[in-house]
Amino acid sequence: MVGRIPVMNVMPLVDLGRQPAKATVGEPLPVTATVFREGHDKLAAEVVLVAPDGSRRAPVRMTKDAAVPDRWSAWVTPDVGGAWSFEVHAWSDPLATWEHNAGVKVPAGVDVELMFTEGRLLFERVRAGLLPEETFAADVLDGAVLAATDTGRPAEARLAALQDPELAQVLRAHPLRELVTVEGPFPLFADRPRALFGSWYEFFPRSEGAYVDEATGKVVSGTFRTAVSGLERAASMGFDIVYLPPIHPIGEVNRKGPNNTLTPGPDDPGSPWAIGSKAGGHDAIHPDLGTVEDFDAFVARARELGLEIALDLALQAAPDHPWATEHPEFFTTRADGTIAYAENPPKKYQDIYPVNFDNDPRGICAEVLRVVRYWMSRGVRVFRVDNPHTKPVAFWEWLLGEVRRTDPDVLFLSEAFTRPAMMHGLGAVGFHQSYTYFTWRTGKAEIEEYLLEVARESDHLMRPNFWVNTPDILHGFLQYGGPAAFKLRAALAATGSPSWGMYSGYELCEHVAVKPGSEEYLDSEKYQVRVRDWEAAEASGRSLIGYVRRLNEVRRAHPALQQLRNTTIHYSDDDQVLVLAKQAVPGDASADTVIVVINLDPHGVHETTVHLDVDALGLGESFAVHDEITGADWTWGQHNYVRLDPFHEPAHVLTVRAAR
Repeated sequence: MVGRIPVMNVMPLVDLGRQPAKATVGEPLPVTATVFREGHDKLAAEVVLVAPDGSRRAPVRMTKDAAVPDRWSAWVTPDVGGAWSFEVHAWSDPLATWEHNAGVKVPAGVDVELMFTEGRLLFERVRAGLLPEETFAADVLDGAVLAATDTGRPAEARLAALQDPELAQVLRAHPLRELVTVEGPFPLFADRPRALFGSWYEFFPRSEGAYVDEATGKVVSGTFRTAVSGLERAASMGFDIVYLPPIHPIGEVNRKGPNNTLTPGPDDPGSPWAIGSKAGGHDAIHPDLGTVEDFDAFVARARELGLEIALDLALQAAPDHPWATEHPEFFTTRADGTIAYAENPPKKYQDIYPVNFDNDPRGICAEVLRVVRYWMSRGVRVFRVDNPHTKPVAFWEWLLGEVRRTDPDVLFLSEAFTRPAMMHGLGAVGFHQSYTYFTWRTGKAEIEEYLLEVARESDHLMRPNFWVNTPDILHGFLQYGGPAAFKLRAALAATGSPSWGMYSGYELCEHVAVKPGSEEYLDSEKYQVRVRDWEAAEASGRSLIGYVRRLNEVRRAHPALQQLRNTTIHYSDDDQVLVLAKQAVPGDASADTVIVVINLDPHGVHETTVHLDVDALGLGESFAVHDEITGADWTWGQHNYVRLDPFHEPAHVLTVRAAR
């Protein structure tokens, strides 16, 4: 039912309030609503946050949008984790109505004494509601009453006294509320900061420390013990989370060979996503990687380095997974009696059986929850979920709800490259982060549009994670753009989203596809062990390790880059030069402010003028900026010349030092 003061179109709201909107501890969250009424009397509105323990935070006054009629907004910030809610309070504002009417009528000589009488009565109402200790407010209001009743002074002087900033401040702090309408509560869930901000690094443990045996010419795979070097490399580059592809036994039936062939040799390791063999299933570790104790030591070392381990949760099975014999009801049986393997025409995955969640939902749910809780008990608090869009959304709502109920710190990343409705739906039912279309956005206009989409339109549903590459995705931009393409895409991902990710080899500019037009790597690590000489690459200057390290250092140092909803797009005269800005407090130049200018063309130098919306940023006519990548300092203003050479440095990451 509509309230006396209509409050409509409240946001953030997910699935009509059946699911909580996404929030993060310490992250400002915009609340908006359409608020209006009949007639011309003034309105006011505010947002009230209700904490998980039921306590209510101080109201935050909403402001009216100058560009959108009757749209009001305010920024609020949850300060603890858990299930929050918020309310929107709207009311008729007699003080603002009087201020408007008196400001029009008194100068025109209309109803002058009536205006002052009405003002006096309102001030007396406010005065009566003050606490005894509010002496300053009382003195200001007493002075206002005297000014309103001082008929011996000119009307203009009396009105000027009632327009004093101190009186305005007191009246704003002590509003008179009439016809109060409350809408809500509307649910939010505030996750820990890592749900929003973090740098992800992916590597295959079997490739870390791998080498070629000189005597046999065979590749010797890495183990959890040798993969500690990968942890140390990730930590040295400033990453926060190390994501491991599946670490479980790999099926032998229909095993894939190099480059996804169907003819593996006896020493080919197969795809880690073909999970399960006689050595065990989803709760087992591949014997070549080591023991459970080795894994525990690996997790402990990661923790010492300030890293979290993310495990892959791939709900599928190799034909020789224990589930195939113990629980054939988990799968789809075809008319000829065989179990159906996975297909995504024209692609075929003969080494994988997809789970059919409609055959035995109760049994599947219990088994998956058991597996997840097992790895949680081994210190894993982050899961990257493989292809969640191929499983029922209702299943994920249940599973993530069960985990959140007991362990709200456990995070899930959705690897769903699919239709927006499914991606948003998975985020709505509980996934903390989501892979995105970022990888395929390379033009200026589409990047600008996408940055605003994830920051302003879908932010209440899903948090983006900008991956520059994955074992499945080597975009053509990287195949033919050279090292400059790798640098500029890393800079864009690291500054455009509070979470970004990188698959190992990116820092070495690995760029060769299996064939023209494909996004698959040649000699893909999904099907074979890759031997890399990290020390030689860094010593030769061919790696981007130092560049990535600097990007992550800047991200950690600047709160503006740790938020999602604070992105603004600015302008340049060149279609290849992108300009974005992020502020820790939107519109407040005294807060941390970062301006990013990127040359999107990896093949050519671009010179142009950058135009900043200084009013939106709260900046003055000139201000000092510092380039966090090169160390250069400049004085900038509304219009600024830039020259970006992709072969030297394709991006400026500028922090505002001081406004003048």
